[in-house]
Amino acid sequence: MSHTSARLRGAAVAVAVGALLAPVAAGPVWASPAAGPAALTAGSPGPSPSGTAVRDLTPGVARQLDAAVRTVMRAADIPGVTVGIWTPGQPSYVRSFGVADKATGRRMAPDLYMRIGSETKTFTVTALLQLVDRRKVGLDDPIGRYVDGVPNGGRITLRQLADMRSGLFNYSEDPDFYKALTSDPQRPFTPRQLLAYSFKHPVLFQPGQRFFYCNTNLILLGLVVEKESGQRLGDYIRQHVLDPAGMDHTLFPAGTEFPAPHAQGYTGQTANGEEADAADWNPSWGWAAGAIISDLRDLHTWAPTVATGRFPDGSRMVGAATQKQRLTTPGTGTIKGAGYGLGIFDVQGWIGHNGSLPGYETLTVYLPATGTTLVVLLNTDTAYRSQEPSTVLGEAITKVISPAHVYRLPVTRTG
Repeated sequence: MSHTSARLRGAAVAVAVGALLAPVAAGPVWASPAAGPAALTAGSPGPSPSGTAVRDLTPGVARQLDAAVRTVMRAADIPGVTVGIWTPGQPSYVRSFGVADKATGRRMAPDLYMRIGSETKTFTVTALLQLVDRRKVGLDDPIGRYVDGVPNGGRITLRQLADMRSGLFNYSEDPDFYKALTSDPQRPFTPRQLLAYSFKHPVLFQPGQRFFYCNTNLILLGLVVEKESGQRLGDYIRQHVLDPAGMDHTLFPAGTEFPAPHAQGYTGQTANGEEADAADWNPSWGWAAGAIISDLRDLHTWAPTVATGRFPDGSRMVGAATQKQRLTTPGTGTIKGAGYGLGIFDVQGWIGHNGSLPGYETLTVYLPATGTTLVVLLNTDTAYRSQEPSTVLGEAITKVISPAHVYRLPVTRTG
């Protein structure tokens, strides 16, 4: 999710790299390739014949990547970053820079758990699409069929919730919500409490009229999954998504639990505006829109899994027709070269999602043209010139590795 009340909306859209200055103390930690899919599964896109969409990860390109990451860290004052890049048939790039804990100087490392914020949306929507495949729900069903009290609930469809075109007010932009969260960051929120912050506001526009990135949509979809599956959302995702994918370092926390080892996370989204360590903040306020915890290895697995709709063993996670609908990504109306589908985006050819929660930001994307996965994890959500630092890093990295597919999002207030 993303900045003060605007940042808390969730991260889907922001960026441009500006002038870069100032020093980073620690150098990179090198790692052997993180575990992940052994190869692209049957039916997954393979490397392009020309091989020109992504540059070979030669030692010289790796040095350019090191320099690009360090430059952004200096400019944006980012404590720690881990970057993973994998393309079939090429060397991988898995390195950590800076510190995981500013108090002790503990180094950032590739094996740390991180909060992944709005990347949670990709898991919640996957659960929904599996229920669509099982004919338990229909994408064009009105949300009012499943959840009472939703403004325009008889007209807003599940599809419009998943593709951010519902017109509902975003609860995380409500001033009372923001005050409640920052005055007691460890307090738990229920889904119904979160919806109440949204539903006291009038709808912003009629369903389907335009794109508006909104966490309220995902809270509603989480409730639909629970009602129609008969399981708690975290339990459903574990059984039907994470376990079949072999993602045993990903969890949907019930409270403030955070497995070790993890990075500390630094945020300025506090009641007094001073920086705080948000590692023990309760992510229940993000729930189906932003609560999940994961690590580099599992996100390496997840990028091609969610982009292709297939588990690493080649079996279908989501049916082919349903996955096609998911990846229909109409433009947002504000961002050239970027579109948002069903809980997933396509930015200049990179398919996936980003995430921002107080103290943490992530980016997990996949380039079908070459089967390339890019994962970026960092332990701050503090904006750099009104831009998401994960997006600044994504742009800097892709300028090096895929100049024809630069992950670029202009600064905008839609996400």
